[in-house]
Amino acid sequence: MTMQEDDKKIEDMTDEDWKNKLTQEQYEVCREKGTETPFSGKYYYSKDKGVYKCVCCGNELFKSDAKFDSGTGWPSFYQPVEEENVEYRSDYSFGIERIEINCKKCGSHLGHVFDDGPRPTHKRYCINSISLKLAKENNENEEG
Repeated sequence: MTMQEDDKKIEDMTDEDWKNKLTQEQYEVCREKGTETPFSGKYYYSKDKGVYKCVCCGNELFKSDAKFDSGTGWPSFYQPVEEENVEYRSDYSFGIERIEINCKKCGSHLGHVFDDGPRPTHKRYCINSISLKLAKENNENEEG
């Protein structure tokens, strides 16, 4: 089921609505700020071309051209499709300050961003695969 098929708008979705829409694992990561196990996500090793979208709302987040192998265990990107598609929040969990990245459209937790990425941005957007769905190039079908 896609958001277009849902009766409710994203801003009207309750926790119960999200639990019904998402798998348990997607809910834990996207809505409860969980983290998938390193090297376990379906997109970590992916070389497929396309646009990675939010699994919750379909917002375009990252292009495969910005994906790189960081060796960290999570898909990593050096920039989002558009800055206005993501939001940043301070995260003090685990006793350190990190910058959490969320989908700007629906507020879903995606991962964290660090200042140790490659050129041109020197950013590493470390993203949970489970929070993404890939719209492959030259293919209308989306995974996720």
